[in-house]
Amino acid sequence: MYTVNAIRNVCLLGHSGSGKSALAESLLYMTGAIDRMGRNADGNTVCDYDPEEIRRNCSISTSVVPLEYHNCKINLLDTPGGFDFSGAVMEALRAADAAILVCSAKDGITVGFEKAWQYCEERNMPRFIYISEVDEDHSDYNATFNALRERYGNKIAPVVVPIWDKNHQITGIIDVLNKRAYEMNKLKRVEIEVPEDKIPVIAEFNDALKEAVAETDEALMDRFFEGDDFTYREMINGLHQGVSEMSMFPVFCGSGVTCLGSLMLMDHIIELLPNPVQGNYHKATTSDGSTEEFVVSPGGVPCAFVWKTVSDQYGKYSYIKVLSGEITSDTTLVNARTGDTEKLGRLYTVCGKKATEVKALGCGDIGAIGKMDRVRTGDTLCDPRKVVSLKSIPYAPPCYSMAISPKVKGQDEKVGSGLIRLNEEDPSFVISNNPETKQLVISGTGDQQLDVIVSKLKSRFGVDAVLSPAKIAYRERIKKKVEAHGRHKKQTGGSGQFGDVWIRFEPQDEQDDLLFAEEVFGGSVPRNFYPAVEKGLQEAVQKGPLAGYPMVGLKATLYDGSYHPVDSNELSFKLAAILAFKEAMPNCMPTILEPIGSLKVTIPDSYMGDVIGDLNKRRGRVMGMNPAGHGVTIVEAEVPMAEMSSYAIDLRAMTQARGSFTLTFDRYEEVPKANQAKIIADAKANEG
Repeated sequence: MYTVNAIRNVCLLGHSGSGKSALAESLLYMTGAIDRMGRNADGNTVCDYDPEEIRRNCSISTSVVPLEYHNCKINLLDTPGGFDFSGAVMEALRAADAAILVCSAKDGITVGFEKAWQYCEERNMPRFIYISEVDEDHSDYNATFNALRERYGNKIAPVVVPIWDKNHQITGIIDVLNKRAYEMNKLKRVEIEVPEDKIPVIAEFNDALKEAVAETDEALMDRFFEGDDFTYREMINGLHQGVSEMSMFPVFCGSGVTCLGSLMLMDHIIELLPNPVQGNYHKATTSDGSTEEFVVSPGGVPCAFVWKTVSDQYGKYSYIKVLSGEITSDTTLVNARTGDTEKLGRLYTVCGKKATEVKALGCGDIGAIGKMDRVRTGDTLCDPRKVVSLKSIPYAPPCYSMAISPKVKGQDEKVGSGLIRLNEEDPSFVISNNPETKQLVISGTGDQQLDVIVSKLKSRFGVDAVLSPAKIAYRERIKKKVEAHGRHKKQTGGSGQFGDVWIRFEPQDEQDDLLFAEEVFGGSVPRNFYPAVEKGLQEAVQKGPLAGYPMVGLKATLYDGSYHPVDSNELSFKLAAILAFKEAMPNCMPTILEPIGSLKVTIPDSYMGDVIGDLNKRRGRVMGMNPAGHGVTIVEAEVPMAEMSSYAIDLRAMTQARGSFTLTFDRYEEVPKANQAKIIADAKANEG
């Protein structure tokens, strides 16, 4: 078991295809954890082991890869780069104390890199930048580095730079700090002479590093101006401080295929990145509701945070980060969310899909607990002597919804139970049952996430499901006052039925539900039949005259009628009320109402024209444009919900995934006449 000072928890962030999994694979190989590197294309990497990941050739969840190197343990968290799987990135960021942002030398600064940088900024997370794929065709290290410098300023500090020959082929790397050069020979690192033409370059970069280190300490700054050299330890200490304070972001480079730069990256992970005690602070809520700073403490009472859940054919694993003390398989902890006492099951360290049982997990370490059925992602497990609750994981609000149903009738329960199991694993999507449209709806970040859910339902639970557009819950309303007569008369061999009512129908704004009143004089309708009339109307308003949607804003006043002393009963008056409703509605100028949403779109200013134009096509009304700084604007608009079913995908395409939005229901509003005909036609077609 490693001490907290010898542990580093680091997440790999970046755009899909930037080389994160390849980097993890090379680090595993160089530390001897695997004897052969896998490839994404072959579906045999340690990180991408899920059948869905292999089939799609991309990461869809965060994998844990522990590395043992120079008597330290590096818990590497390989995150997906696809935007639909940002929930897994949020989980990794809660477990990590630092990040490595991977940027391909072929693609330069991508949207995924920008988002990763923003995530780290929001969390004050120390980070490295790793320029990958430097030895591949069409790569350009210089262009990528210069773009980083231009975007993020002089805080970008080159620690490892490539060596290339006259044909622009990468032949090795230079350790700027030590002024040494290396090449890879059959996946082995070999020191070489520093090329003559690179000596001035090294000197320039080394001076830049010395200046950056000098800025961390006044005494060092004085020595720097006097032209003194710093010792290696002084340089390391200064760099460590600069990284911790985020006044410096070291840049590394290499290749996941040849392992070029991998050892040097791990050297600096150990020396420069914070251990769990030095990492992100946590805010905790105590049992009395107050908030306090949570201090990571090896000698404290046990406390662990559940940051990820995996359910497979072998059972359920709750991935934890131990934040205080030490836990063993027989430790009893309290779930701060539920108040339940939980006796821990077996403990594991996990490498990809391989779980290795261990007796204990120390402070700062990452592992998993088996078969904790009542424990969910985001739970805090703590000692009964000090019950605290750490902030839950901030998943992005779902913005893309589809209805889900089984291909074969009668398997609804199977779909529902499967979704609940998958939701334990991925809390970033939401399941809702709409009683009005009679649809089961799943909402997530995009179409790829929902497609993966459907695939997992089939592979894990043996049920075929299909996705379809979620129905819009329209309403109907009248615009004109009308009086109508309803008479129900039925004479058969026995007792007959007789009910006779006059009802005034008119629009009202007091409430959405039916407003029933009576103005009957002289006992023309006995009082005991009033509830039956109201019941009939309540039943009738559930299906409007135009497209069968519920009626809202309707007032019905019973003002006259007649009865039979023998044949009248409650059923007769209920049916008479329904007949009056049906007679009145065509003459009341019925109309269809649609739900209107309040939309807030956050976009870079350069996409303003495209977004505004698109909202106009969706019958949206722009209510305001508020600058949010850094070249970003928040567009506020009102837009019909019926026009927004594909907005998550469309906005991503318009803004190259740089835009985001929130949409909340605001009110109902009349549908333009031109659109009502289609709604009515679609409703009748669905009935048929």
